[in-house]
Amino acid sequence: MVHVESEAYRPRFAAGGCADCRDCLEFCPGAAVNGDLATGALPKSTEADHEFGPTLEIHEGWASDPEVRYRGSSGGVLSALSLFCLEQAGFAGVVHAGMDPSTPWLNANHVSRRRPEVLARAGSRYSPSAPCAALGEISSDAGVHVFVGKPCDAAAVSALVRRDPVLRAKLGLVLTFFCAGTPSTRGTLDLLEHLGVPRAGVKEVHYRGGGWPGNFRVVTDDEAHAKELSYRESWGRLAAGRRPLRCSLCPDGLGRVADIASGDAWQHFKDDGDPGRSLILVRTEKGRAILAAAVRAGYVTINGAEADDVLRAQPNLLDRRRLLFGRMAAFRLLGAPVPTYTGFSLFRSWVRSGPRQQLRSVGGTVRRILRRRWYRRRLPTEVEPEAERS
Repeated sequence: MVHVESEAYRPRFAAGGCADCRDCLEFCPGAAVNGDLATGALPKSTEADHEFGPTLEIHEGWASDPEVRYRGSSGGVLSALSLFCLEQAGFAGVVHAGMDPSTPWLNANHVSRRRPEVLARAGSRYSPSAPCAALGEISSDAGVHVFVGKPCDAAAVSALVRRDPVLRAKLGLVLTFFCAGTPSTRGTLDLLEHLGVPRAGVKEVHYRGGGWPGNFRVVTDDEAHAKELSYRESWGRLAAGRRPLRCSLCPDGLGRVADIASGDAWQHFKDDGDPGRSLILVRTEKGRAILAAAVRAGYVTINGAEADDVLRAQPNLLDRRRLLFGRMAAFRLLGAPVPTYTGFSLFRSWVRSGPRQQLRSVGGTVRRILRRRWYRRRLPTEVEPEAERS
């Protein structure tokens, strides 16, 4: 995988070595995602099951420890669960991404083994990451690990462990967060320029955290004068045209292929100083057991929630997903490759979006495909010129 500043991480195919091999396609979420990998083919008895996938339990919650809750982007639930696994459940480490100390606007992969390391890497990172690349670091470790990543990362891991029994034995829990797409590194660099901060003086870049939702914050050599932007303004600038194509074709912003998914409970947000709260979607029996134990041990506090809370909290994610079937139909119409998705009820959701939205979505997608020449198929050994320079 190579970093492309204007996009994200992209695969570089080995000339000669990739001509006939197709192994990576078995678990690459850019090629296919099976929505039933984590949960199995559970029956979809409600519209909510079709919209964001089957769940065993739905809660609203937050980290019981005030420090963890404050550092997290929306209550610190995933950080609290990671700490419980390390400190109480005998896990050996947490595989996740966090700020790269040497280049703070980039991410690096980490295997955190102690509380200070988990807390230092808490909070959202709205820039490209590839935490699956850290899985090799745990292959010789004793004990099991937590994996925390984007929904696409979780889907890749869930597929990979089915063909790798060694890795399957090393991963005891897969956690993911709600995701609206990953802005490119160029988006962060534009924010630095907007704030008038030269790269050379940057010590830390934080996208959220320190309250709910938290500000975009840049710490420089002059730590007393950190530069900040509100969450609303910073995310608006980051998301405007900065997300890669695969994010626009994502069926799984609410983390269906994981043991537990969590994200902002926006239906309760009032900008009134609330330290943060998340929705918690429990997908598997393993996730249910871990969450219950973490609640008993005082790491996580939960309240009851319903499917309607998820629908009210994340309307933008759900609206984007409802238009996906039409977008993919436009790609197929023009002969462009698209991922294969199984078990996501995409047509059923698309029908609910209404004729006007359907027409606008398909027409807009056709225009973008033609303008950007996405209809051109590339050979497996071809690489984007910018990626070659990375």
